[in-house]
Amino acid sequence: MIHFIFRNTTLEPLFKFHNVEFSGYDDISFINDTADIFSWFYILPYQHDNKLLVDQINFFYKNIEMVYTQIPDTKYFCIFTLFNPFISPVKIGDFSLVNAINEFNQNIIKFSESRNNIKIINSSDFILNNQNVDLIDWKYYFISKMLINPKLSRTFGSWFKSQIDAILLKRKKCLVLDLDNTLWGGILGEDGVTGIKIGGDYPGNAFTEFQKSIINLKNSGIILAICSKNNESDVQEAWNKNTNIIIKKSDISSYRINWNNKADNIREIADELNIGLDSMVFIDDNPTERELVKQILPDVATPDFPIQPYDLPNFSAKLVSDYFQAYNITKEDLNKTKQYKLNTERAVFKKSFDDFNQYLISLEISILIEKASALSIPRIAQMTQKTNQFNLTTYRYTEGDIKEFIKNDDWVYTIDIKDRFGGNGITGLMIIELDNSTARINSFLLSCRVLGKGIEVAFISHLLYKLKESGIKKVFAEYIPTPKNSQVKDFYEKVGFKSISLENDKVSPKREFIIKLENFHFEKSEIYNIEEK
Repeated sequence: MIHFIFRNTTLEPLFKFHNVEFSGYDDISFINDTADIFSWFYILPYQHDNKLLVDQINFFYKNIEMVYTQIPDTKYFCIFTLFNPFISPVKIGDFSLVNAINEFNQNIIKFSESRNNIKIINSSDFILNNQNVDLIDWKYYFISKMLINPKLSRTFGSWFKSQIDAILLKRKKCLVLDLDNTLWGGILGEDGVTGIKIGGDYPGNAFTEFQKSIINLKNSGIILAICSKNNESDVQEAWNKNTNIIIKKSDISSYRINWNNKADNIREIADELNIGLDSMVFIDDNPTERELVKQILPDVATPDFPIQPYDLPNFSAKLVSDYFQAYNITKEDLNKTKQYKLNTERAVFKKSFDDFNQYLISLEISILIEKASALSIPRIAQMTQKTNQFNLTTYRYTEGDIKEFIKNDDWVYTIDIKDRFGGNGITGLMIIELDNSTARINSFLLSCRVLGKGIEVAFISHLLYKLKESGIKKVFAEYIPTPKNSQVKDFYEKVGFKSISLENDKVSPKREFIIKLENFHFEKSEIYNIEEK
């Protein structure tokens, strides 16, 4: 991914860990058309005259408007907020510069509200969290016109990556939590339900705030799980009787409270939730337990836990910035906990059936197939960025890319699944490119939450029949292997496609398929109730 940055000062050391290209200083005459993402990162220049600075800020905004007209709306344009790196004004009652900076920042936020491809990056977030190193090293400024201290380059690189990951919807899905000395102070089995430190004075108040921060994550769509060496009956009693505990059993989508190996327990939690280990973060105060998970499950992110409870706010902030930030939250994100708990109920319900088809019929599954709309585009882009297991091509798209498919009259269809237990929201996507009498399946994916019920077959069968009715003769498709999507390598052949890949093709790992719709016969399933809007 090429990132093109408009700038007015030296920035190269800050972005040395990224694939970036830069404009000249204050140069907006050239825009790299091959770039995948653009940024505007202008820093207030070193200038003693406030009036000149205010004029400069106004000029920045006019240039942003001009640059934006040259950037395709299918590509992100990230604008850094403006900040004042200098202090000690002569006239402390002169707020003209402060007002100009605030107005600029409000203007770019307002400018972004009606333009989905513009994303605002809050520069103050980096500055406030990195005050241990001088923001400016004047030696580098006078020698190379570099305003931000190059000693901050590594931390800036990490911070910038987290900002872009949030914009691209790349964040972890699940937070796995220990209990004793992690969510509360003390050991439940020794201190008892009322003896653990939660609420009240220090250190209980620190653990209370930590639990509140975790609930905030849960409310943003992060799945919570518990992995604790404890007696389950003791924990159940604590949940029932200790009213100071913020995180209740109802907030947890899966738990393993036993004396088993924690790495094995985390594997079981991942299997139960049907998510990848690389989408999980494990929090535990015990360094031995953390090291075990790091060694056995290296895909699971396992950050170090603070020794002192008063450091929990800083730990919580870093936890969010490193793993869980998102630029926007979708409706499906907000319902994650409920949806995964319902999946657990479905798993229990399934055990009462010997015949799988009877189980599916008893679920009373409804599949709503809909064309993409303005409301669903953010969720569609999110699915392309996050779905890995059932994803035939793993093409990653922005909201602008999805709009481009729609503009080209390609088919962009989603599915919304409901059953007797509840709804899962938009959990499937198919993008089909049309060309006269032929079509190509560009993307086909399903959320892991709805796999294992044959829904994917019903979805593709319905759209293939629809293509046949519209006059399409042939449909092409491809499978691009990744380390995570091996389960779908034979999917197209199972639904009637024929492989047209060259045997022993070592140049391209992808496999290509074709189906001639004259030979395709669609039989409506008696298991699913399929509707189309």
